[in-house]
Amino acid sequence: MGRLLGVAVLALAVLGGVGYTAVAVDGADRTAGAPSWKIPAKHDAKVPAATGLASLLVPYGTDDYERGPDLGEFGADAELSGARATALRKEALRGLPRTQRGKLEREIDKQHIKGMAMRSYLNNSYHDEVGTASITLVRMDRASVRTSVAGQGRLLDVLGDILRAGPRIEGHKDARCYLPPKDTGEKLDMMYCFARQGDVLVTATADGVSPMSTKGAARLLKKQLDRIAEPGEAV
Repeated sequence: MGRLLGVAVLALAVLGGVGYTAVAVDGADRTAGAPSWKIPAKHDAKVPAATGLASLLVPYGTDDYERGPDLGEFGADAELSGARATALRKEALRGLPRTQRGKLEREIDKQHIKGMAMRSYLNNSYHDEVGTASITLVRMDRASVRTSVAGQGRLLDVLGDILRAGPRIEGHKDARCYLPPKDTGEKLDMMYCFARQGDVLVTATADGVSPMSTKGAARLLKKQLDRIAEPGEAV
């Protein structure tokens, strides 16, 4: 039961326009056997100034969030072209039957993805907020963003009797967050959120030792949505 949200996130990665690599790695420790979680080693190297879509991501140092664990082969901080992001999402479909895969690939092509940026974070400023988070931004046409958000909402609503509603994001009534069921006995906790701002689909995941405080992750997502809404801050 405790891994149910992780499974739902992977489904959303394929069907809803989520940055597949980021969420897949966020759930990587949710494999069979005993869960494991550890704080990544602190990185002291300076991070180059971001440009393009990546410049909209919340910078390190915000609310004591530091550079987080690597997101697969892309490191902790990456920006992909529309072509690479599209190819990456199609790679996630390889395990599906050919007919289903072809249908989903055509849907991905219709989204006209223009780019994707993702960044992982580590917050160890407070004992009850120790954990990691990742944010993925996908830029596509506005209609596709609306469709993706609606599709994610419908999928998670199907699981509404099992999943818990996460915190509301102040000032962003359309943002939605979900948590796994309570009292599952799992040592790890997870939160998944999604929202839209103009032509940008925003997804965020947070992981920590159960029971995880969601306050820090909710603040981080609010800052991210505010930052896109007020692009003058992202310079």
